[in-house]
Amino acid sequence: MPPHVRVFAPATVSNVGPGFDVLGLALNQPGDVVDAELADAPGVEIVEVTGDDGQLTTDPTRNVVGVAAQSVLSHLLATGRTGLDPEAARAPGVRLWLHKQMPLASGLGSSAASSVAGAVAVNELFGAPLTRRELLAHAMAGERVASGAAHADNAAPGLLGGCVLIRSYDPLDVIDLPVPAALRVAVVHPHCLVSTQKARALLRGRGFVIEHAVANLGNLGALVSGLHRGDLELIGRSIEDRMVEPLRAALIPGYAQVKSAALRAGALGCSISGSGPSVFAFAASDEVATRVAAAMRDAFHEAAGLDADSFVGPVNGTGAYRLDLP
Repeated sequence: MPPHVRVFAPATVSNVGPGFDVLGLALNQPGDVVDAELADAPGVEIVEVTGDDGQLTTDPTRNVVGVAAQSVLSHLLATGRTGLDPEAARAPGVRLWLHKQMPLASGLGSSAASSVAGAVAVNELFGAPLTRRELLAHAMAGERVASGAAHADNAAPGLLGGCVLIRSYDPLDVIDLPVPAALRVAVVHPHCLVSTQKARALLRGRGFVIEHAVANLGNLGALVSGLHRGDLELIGRSIEDRMVEPLRAALIPGYAQVKSAALRAGALGCSISGSGPSVFAFAASDEVATRVAAAMRDAFHEAAGLDADSFVGPVNGTGAYRLDLP
């Protein structure tokens, strides 16, 4: 059994246009890294958090990485799947180091990346007895602490990779969707914050007109069809959200100008990533995706005076993975 493991978990784009709370995809960068090692003391200890400017707690009951890690550890101990001597006098514990390599409150699934990395790291520490699908519920335990509900549209793609559809939460039913090889994603993160709780509060108790719900249903079905058919043009024109985007757009300075700039630069479609403020766009090539990202960065600066970071590439088909240690 390895004494120390290191895991990377990627950022994600959730909602993906019309797919509020049910669609998500994994990016290659950015992401979070978690180191884990066995400890003599039982339970989970977070030794250090880096890259967060001191914003995150090391209390394992309030930091998502500790919650997800404890969920896996408790399950392995309860089911006897640690691979350790069941007659041992003391149950093992785990020590964690969380290295935040992505912005907080970014709309890129920051809490999910930490949750997924924590869950995978503990599983790897004990010889990976749980499958990725079995780990999902444990990663979602971290998401419950972060947002008050165990959403899977960031955790599932971050853990499994690719693009996923959450068909049902009760029972949990996650469906892998095909991703055309040519599809590229451009994500731009402006240097401002949008809290998930605030973005969700905009929707609480909100009624939607039936015409907008019907439009979203049609676009969601067309988007899934476009992914299966490899029809990039259909995928692009299906990135239309008539329900949630109009409400959340007001939280993102310069959003209308940024979206317009992306489409003028050749984007297939453009929308808000998760709760925002990050914005994503689909493109048909690396060249176009790079041009679209530059146009969105420029638009954030011109319209709102905001600097922004960009990430361009294909959908991450792997999800979280173990890193080699030096």
